[in-house]
Amino acid sequence: MTTTTDASSPSACPLPAPEPVHIGIVSVSDRASRGAYEDKGLPALQDWLTRALHNPITFEPRLIPDEPEEIARTLIELVDAQRCSLVLTTGGTGPAPRDVTPEATLAVGEREMPGFGEQMRQISLRFVPTAILSRQTAVIRGQALIINLPGQPKSIAETLEGLKGADGAPLVPGVFAAVPYCIDLIGGPYLETRESVCAAFRPKTAVRHVRP
Repeated sequence: MTTTTDASSPSACPLPAPEPVHIGIVSVSDRASRGAYEDKGLPALQDWLTRALHNPITFEPRLIPDEPEEIARTLIELVDAQRCSLVLTTGGTGPAPRDVTPEATLAVGEREMPGFGEQMRQISLRFVPTAILSRQTAVIRGQALIINLPGQPKSIAETLEGLKGADGAPLVPGVFAAVPYCIDLIGGPYLETRESVCAAFRPKTAVRHVRP
């Protein structure tokens, strides 16, 4: 059994079990939603989150077309009815006329969190100059964080996880490093990441324990 030392006590005690978390994952695509091709966004999101988190996850997957009303309705349902603490979307964030995910996300949010989109673009610009065309954003609704991600599985992993050097040392932090503390601040469950995938950052006063 893994143990840690409580800062308030000289004796070691077992770590509490990780808190369960509900996570909504939404792939926005006209063609995939009508079966024209296989959706790869939902499997990519589920795989990365399963690898990254110690927490038991209940996934709420949704595959929907690029319709602003349906996107907004889906986000509201996942947060208000399904009680998801985190919702990640993929797709629909470019400049094309049918790319409306950011608008629908902003419409249901109570507060915008623009730093997530800014950091995703910084990461993607390391690979392609067209990253400046991406319009990902993030919002808070109630006690949930909603984040728009890119559409390609490789870009999803890069923006969530960040970039590492040849020696494995972090070069650019991924956006998920800030997600657990953000969810702490809005009253959600305590998310615990596997540091080999993504090391979460919290101020020392907010760290309850460290799990390997």
